[in-house]
Amino acid sequence: MNVEALQQAALNVAQALSPCDVLTQIVGDLVREPGVALARIWLIRPGDICDECPMATECAARDACLHLVASAGGSRIDPAIDWSNMDGHYRRFPLGVRKVGRVAKSGEALLLQATDTQSWLADPEWAKREGIQCFAGQPLNFRGETLGVLAIFSREGISHEEFGWLRTYADHAATAISNSRAFEEVEELRRQLELERDYLREEIRVVKSHGAIVGESAGIGQVMHQVQIVAPTEATVLIEGESGTGKELIAAALHAASNRSKCPLVRVNCASIPHELFESEFFGHVKGSFTGAIRDRAGRFQVADSGTLFLDEVGEIPLELQGKLLRALQEGQFSRVGEDVESSVDVRVIAATNRNLKEEVEAGRFREDLYYRLTVFPIRIPPLRERQEDIALLAQHFVETGYLGLDKQKPKLRSADVRALTSYGWPGNIRELQNVIERALIGAANGRMTIEVPSSTPRERAAQAEQEVERPLLTATDLKRLERENTLEALNRARWKIAGEHGAAKLLGIHPATLASRLKTMGIERPRYGEG
Repeated sequence: MNVEALQQAALNVAQALSPCDVLTQIVGDLVREPGVALARIWLIRPGDICDECPMATECAARDACLHLVASAGGSRIDPAIDWSNMDGHYRRFPLGVRKVGRVAKSGEALLLQATDTQSWLADPEWAKREGIQCFAGQPLNFRGETLGVLAIFSREGISHEEFGWLRTYADHAATAISNSRAFEEVEELRRQLELERDYLREEIRVVKSHGAIVGESAGIGQVMHQVQIVAPTEATVLIEGESGTGKELIAAALHAASNRSKCPLVRVNCASIPHELFESEFFGHVKGSFTGAIRDRAGRFQVADSGTLFLDEVGEIPLELQGKLLRALQEGQFSRVGEDVESSVDVRVIAATNRNLKEEVEAGRFREDLYYRLTVFPIRIPPLRERQEDIALLAQHFVETGYLGLDKQKPKLRSADVRALTSYGWPGNIRELQNVIERALIGAANGRMTIEVPSSTPRERAAQAEQEVERPLLTATDLKRLERENTLEALNRARWKIAGEHGAAKLLGIHPATLASRLKTMGIERPRYGEG
């Protein structure tokens, strides 16, 4: 092995940043050395495939083992054979088992020549075919900790001097691996902080635009009582209510009163996410997993780790994604788009909807199991029309908070304004009320504002128009005539059968005795057919 080449390889490794690049650089540089047939790196990680691992019978403890993470080399018999794959028989090694496992367990290097022993390799036939003459295993030690094992299989003998230089190279490699891990963690924290910053900005915008929870009605009092009960628990909460009722504020109140209040509250408006980006938005993605994925990105679940995830308009989540969401809620596990590795998070979920999710389940548009998972503790926010006593309080609150940014004299809310506001149905709820007040504040002058309340909604106008249509009045004679005609029609349909399942009394919704008495009063008799 060339000493200068190893020194240059150490410099190359030091320049790589990501763990994947570092590992690939290490084994790639080694197999370029004359005689090196195969170079591999195993790192110590928690056991993951214990039930299907080919070496499970040799593994006493299944808490940790060696994972094959990098491999490079080529066959002299068939150049098409790929030795870079990491799915083979030796993709896992128990600690302390065979050569590689012993190096990891002891933290000591191991050099074996073909002449040392007949069982120096697990696959002697492979070694014979490929002309393997030497095995060199070096522990990857960093600050007293063994990270894993660097191993090479050579077609030439390795001198003790070369083996010593390989030890130095392994120390550089261990340092590079550790540094790359630290760099990756720093980058991930930076990305997470950026996402938290963006989400917190969104939460500040929501709170500023809606203000605090204002109201003294029984309806809002019941809501706040429910918030106090469920907030300290870990229960999933579903907030139900029409658009504009303040579901975001209730979610914020739940988070603020919970044990997770010092961690982020991450809000997802499910109605605003493009269908094809739902999975990436929720669970994140890795670089190159789809067009436009120019870098790794953490999803909302990851950003909300240890905190609260607020799924606004949860009924908009595509049916095909609901199963993965359910698994993340139940098990706290998910995988990013383009990645097979499972990630674990500790997230409390608060959902909100303006739909009737039970009807959505019956229509097949929402998973029943997800519905029951979300409705552990439902909270219904009453619409503004059901809490009229709060309208004046809310209007005054919006006046107090809205005029400050307009650099105007604070207007007063007059009793006529209150009467106009409380007489309206508010289909847009609190959001619509806030818009009406803001428009009035913008046009206010000299401390006076004019509140323009819509006269009615299209639905209310239609109902009112229907009520205003004059209908002709019926006299007592008209009513008797109509009753007689209606009774005869029922008798004809029932073929003059009075009682029973298909009798006239059943059709009219009265007792048969009542019908018989009515026929006598009206002088109605069954016609006799066939008499001339």
